[in-house]
Amino acid sequence: MKTFLEYVAEDIISKYGTDLAHTAIVFPNKRASLFLNEYLARLAGKPIWSPAYITISDLFRKHSQLVAGDSIKLICDLHKTYVEVTESDETLDHFYGWGQVMLADFDDLDKNMADASKVFCNVRDLHELDDVSYLSEEQVESLKQFFSNFSEDKTTELKQRFLKIWSRFHDIYRLYNERLASQGLAYEGALYRQVVNNPDVHFEYERYVFVGFNVLQRVEQQLFSRLQKEGKAKFYWDFDDYYIKTEAGHYISTYLPYFPNELDMSNGDIYRNFSRPKHITFASSTTEDIQARYVSQWMDNEERIADKRETAVVMCDESLLQSVIHSIPDKVNSVNVTTGYPLAHTHFASLLEDIAAQHPEKFTNLQLLDWAIAMLKLMAQGQDNCDEGQDNTDKQFIAEALFRTYSVVNRLSELVKSGDLNVDLRTLMRLYGEIVRVTNIPFHGEPIVGVQIMGVLETRNIDFRHLLILSCNEGNMPKGVNDTSFIPYSVRKAHGMTTIDNKVAIYAYYFYRLLQRAEDVTIVYNNSADVTSTGEMSRFMLQMLVESSQDIKRVNLSLPQTVTVISASDAKKDEEVMRRLHARFDKTLNEEQKTALFTPSSINIYRSCAKKFYYRYVAAIVEPDDDIDDGTIDAPTFGDIFHNAAQTIYDRIISVYGSTITKETLHKLLKADDYIRGVINDIMHPINGIQLINASVIFTYIKQLIQLDLRLAPFTIIGLEKGVSKRIIVNTPNGKVETTIGGRIDRLDCILCEDGVQRIRVVDYKTGSNNKIKDSYILQAFTYSLLVDESPTFNPGKLQVSPALLYIQHAAGENFDPTIVYEKKKVTDISEYRDAFTESIHETIAEIFNPGISFSCTTDIKECAYCPYHSLCGATQG
Repeated sequence: MKTFLEYVAEDIISKYGTDLAHTAIVFPNKRASLFLNEYLARLAGKPIWSPAYITISDLFRKHSQLVAGDSIKLICDLHKTYVEVTESDETLDHFYGWGQVMLADFDDLDKNMADASKVFCNVRDLHELDDVSYLSEEQVESLKQFFSNFSEDKTTELKQRFLKIWSRFHDIYRLYNERLASQGLAYEGALYRQVVNNPDVHFEYERYVFVGFNVLQRVEQQLFSRLQKEGKAKFYWDFDDYYIKTEAGHYISTYLPYFPNELDMSNGDIYRNFSRPKHITFASSTTEDIQARYVSQWMDNEERIADKRETAVVMCDESLLQSVIHSIPDKVNSVNVTTGYPLAHTHFASLLEDIAAQHPEKFTNLQLLDWAIAMLKLMAQGQDNCDEGQDNTDKQFIAEALFRTYSVVNRLSELVKSGDLNVDLRTLMRLYGEIVRVTNIPFHGEPIVGVQIMGVLETRNIDFRHLLILSCNEGNMPKGVNDTSFIPYSVRKAHGMTTIDNKVAIYAYYFYRLLQRAEDVTIVYNNSADVTSTGEMSRFMLQMLVESSQDIKRVNLSLPQTVTVISASDAKKDEEVMRRLHARFDKTLNEEQKTALFTPSSINIYRSCAKKFYYRYVAAIVEPDDDIDDGTIDAPTFGDIFHNAAQTIYDRIISVYGSTITKETLHKLLKADDYIRGVINDIMHPINGIQLINASVIFTYIKQLIQLDLRLAPFTIIGLEKGVSKRIIVNTPNGKVETTIGGRIDRLDCILCEDGVQRIRVVDYKTGSNNKIKDSYILQAFTYSLLVDESPTFNPGKLQVSPALLYIQHAAGENFDPTIVYEKKKVTDISEYRDAFTESIHETIAEIFNPGISFSCTTDIKECAYCPYHSLCGATQG
């Protein structure tokens, strides 16, 4: 196999010889430079004057007098500017979350060279659209469609608030950049833009060789164009024919100023190679743990081991790292791990969080930080004086962990002392946690030797013969694709800013480029759906199944079922059980971790029967499917159909009329019987005789829901079927466990109560006939309500949050109120129950992780009647 970088190295040597001292080779990231440097040295066959290796970020930063500020400092200064411009009393604690969104918008605006005055135009004055000579016809139409939503006579409160903030965005943008520049600082986008706008910038190298770029932002395009006009630029592109034919390839071609089809070959070269036959396997698994353990089986292959650095395990979800490392077989004697060890999993990093959690009353922010700095210094001194016999690798790792933790704490202390970071202890610890979770301790070793363990981004420009790609699920590949922004999609698209389409295109390039020269490919995904994942393979895998001419093998991965003896005895928490338990629930390493999740359902299962929890979540025994198809619909399926129908209907209303639901809109909907029936039929298709009855019942329920909402209108729908979660730290007898609790909310709305107070409702639809409020319902409703109460996304205005159980069959009653009554009192403000409820959740999770408490069978025999594991458990035997 000849790699892309080998082609590049050959071409560089043939064109420029071995004196490359005046050449700079620019990559999207650093890792590829190590491989290219090795290829150059080998191909030259003699000592050479090496080129300079820099990243595109280094190139920009080197040619600016401004310094890129750190994320916390940038948000602090943005908050100051926001308060000055809007004359708001918004605290930094409340501002921080959506300040990150605002900063990301400004950064993207500058990286795509958009005109801020036009992007943030006052949409009330549509005359500003008269001068649109700089926009295409399509862009103008896109803007008009968006702005028309704000021209209605009855402007809603949400629109008024949006317009009020929007009208000041340009002032905030301008003054914020001035504030930063006066300190010699800039955010990355502003720094990049300043470089390309400065005609006096001098580029010192004789030539700049750009290797392996794909989607280019406009600042990059302008920089490339400038260097090309000066005769200093050379480009190497890496595309394949299959990729270019895909939809994502279209987006790439839109963003490349020198796309291969129009490429002047004297200025750039392209390498294509996807058509060669490959051995491709798609494997599904029911858990992340099974995927990680499959590494051992996949690596038990002489050819894969012998090919060393041409073999790679790529993690689309990098939280698998620890499990993957533990699964590497002993016969693999050289491994390079590119992602680093998470600082969050060291005792040093958790020190500050533990003290803040246990003794919050003893510190103010600065006292806590100063105490932590002093303790870290003492630890460092103790480490210097430790036993000389300690392993050097361990000493190096500990020293690195101490240094990085100290750096984080010291930076926070500097910001607090300067007055920039004026937040409460809770927000301070959240910021500390955010920084720690994205900080890794590098593994030391030879980076281009041995089997490569990598994240997706580290694979850029590097080719492998053997590939194992893990956790290739929709949501991981492409990763983090969302439209969180103050700038609406239509406006972003009209002004050439980044959209979801562009983000998908980038990951499409990463995926297909990684595969194009590989010969032996196995791609694994988790097919188990939960509240954070649909259990779907990546859209790119689906595309290969539909469009690729490659012969793709499909397999299912599973572990041998360890529970085979029917016994009512407790499941002991031995070493293997504890390992599985931690792998399933205690491996949250970053904000996008999906697997370490406790749901209200999983906690309810544990409380009702700990052994059922063990079977489902620890032993990972899949519940058997009922193969009998008599046309009937069970209660859970019936509920799912109702949920899907309600979501589809209200999503349609929102897309047409906006998120504020009026009586007028609902009256129209009540008359649209054919439309409602059509939605239900589409969901249930095909429909047999028995299902016609079910469809009729669901139709009646939907009408009752609309009637209930009619009495409530006007109200605002915040979200439908929305996922909500929160990272929590639980102290257990075996140490600290960092996990996530969350789930999916049926409906989130904002109502105006009779007392004139605005309140957010967390609504849980119930289609059963029994309206008895079960403890499990309370747990779910309270959990979601508390998460929404704390969420800057769903509750930026800090409104009261109330849980509601909406029993559809009883909604027709004139005085029906779905608000939960708990201990004879309506729960109108969930925050009143926070402490007691949170303590209860923590106690349950701590018990789950207590190795001294076995997973025992329930004593309530009624719980066993419909349990899918009763034949394994033996609790009902004899």
